[in-house]
Amino acid sequence: MIAVVADTSPLNYLIQIDCHKFLPILYHRILLPDVVAKELDQRGTPPVVRAWMQQVLQWVEVRKIGSRPDSTLSMLDPGEREAIQLAEEIGADLLLMDERAGVRIARGRGMLVTGTLGVLTLAAQRCLLDIDQAITLLEATDFRCKPELFEQAKQAGRKRSGNPLEDQAR
Repeated sequence: MIAVVADTSPLNYLIQIDCHKFLPILYHRILLPDVVAKELDQRGTPPVVRAWMQQVLQWVEVRKIGSRPDSTLSMLDPGEREAIQLAEEIGADLLLMDERAGVRIARGRGMLVTGTLGVLTLAAQRCLLDIDQAITLLEATDFRCKPELFEQAKQAGRKRSGNPLEDQAR
């Protein structure tokens, strides 16, 4: 079984574009630090995301961090800090995170990290979604990245894959 920990951003955007339904197919189970669950259910979060958080989903598990806060992560927001700490605590196979600083730190700690575009790419490679349509929907949200990254995701999504962790370290 693949242990996957998620930060707020990838779940937020995948839910907004109705592509979260592919997460249990790709990874079976997603672990969320409790602070990430709270971020997904706070005021200002898109209503569709808040509604999703009100559901009881068997493939999502919310966990508290067992260790003290890591002071070396203090420059990150709470969701990123706890996602990295939880991933380290459980020896996660993959961390879902979009924010550059958090991704850089997690990779520096030896973690395999992918984000919203990586999940969409993998789902497309598994013939679960149309990558062009998914990217168009994502572009209609407030998700921001360099335009060339959208194009790279489209191209990569047109290739077929069989390994759930293959090419995830974007």
